Amino acid sequence: MRMRPTLSWTPGADLPPGTTDLAPVADALRAGGVLVLSGAGISTESGIPDYRGEGGSLSRHTPMTYQDFTSHPEARRRYWARSHLGWRTFGRARPNAGHRSVAAFGRHGLLTGVITQNVDGLHQAAGSEGVVELHGSLDRVVCLTCGAYSPRRELARRLAEANAGFAPVAAGINPDGDADLTDEQVGDFRVLPCTVCGGILKPDVVFFGENVPPQRVEHCRELVRAASSLLVLGSSLTVMSGLRFVRQAAEAGKPVLIVNRDATRGDRLAVVRVALGLGPALTTVADRLGVLVEAAATA
Repeated sequence: MRMRPTLSWTPGADLPPGTTDLAPVADALRAGGVLVLSGAGISTESGIPDYRGEGGSLSRHTPMTYQDFTSHPEARRRYWARSHLGWRTFGRARPNAGHRSVAAFGRHGLLTGVITQNVDGLHQAAGSEGVVELHGSLDRVVCLTCGAYSPRRELARRLAEANAGFAPVAAGINPDGDADLTDEQVGDFRVLPCTVCGGILKPDVVFFGENVPPQRVEHCRELVRAASSLLVLGSSLTVMSGLRFVRQAAEAGKPVLIVNRDATRGDRLAVVRVALGLGPALTTVADRLGVLVEAAATA
């Protein structure tokens, strides 16, 4: 049974307030054994908007659901036209100071792992190793009929050839790589089948309304069990796929620390929520710990 999508959450007035004090985060990292759980907010400084923050994409965009994608050919046409355009923007995105700080903490042995809800691959591009992509990656494509996997760049090449001249101007790009296009802009965009069996192709990401694979969830639960504390970076924790690990850590008596500008669904379970931007906050913590964060790569 697939989960009903949870697209919004309204914070109660009794939530504990956020702080700007980074000392608890620095202390947890200094002690080591930290598991990072990151969300869309860590990638906003790379030019990829989040879903629910100020100006978040949910204010103008409803993400594709698994049910719509699998049931309606026109929904797949809209998705692939918009995603084909959005993929180009994702391909230009580069890790920001937040991603590079997480990678630096990992190199210094302060982390036990990184779980990300993002599908942009920026943690890996920054140098983090062993990243668990909770919701999959836009880099891969899977056939829903035969299960064959293929690189996204190969499908992008095929789609470009099949839709020569397709270059509309999008109103915006969303965290799932979906560009904002009107139906008129989508037009008669041609969707391509699997080259192995002719089946339906889908990006290897978990859509809203789709379950995270059970073995992936259990792997994340093992990481929570092995960690000393859980550090949530840039996630509102609205969807259960990430919130469950916060609940698990709190129930086990492990400190949960959150760095997110806005209130989150996990605030009541956290020892602190730092209401600061990820890049400045994490580089400040790195400075306090004497951890060198690599400079941004030049083009």
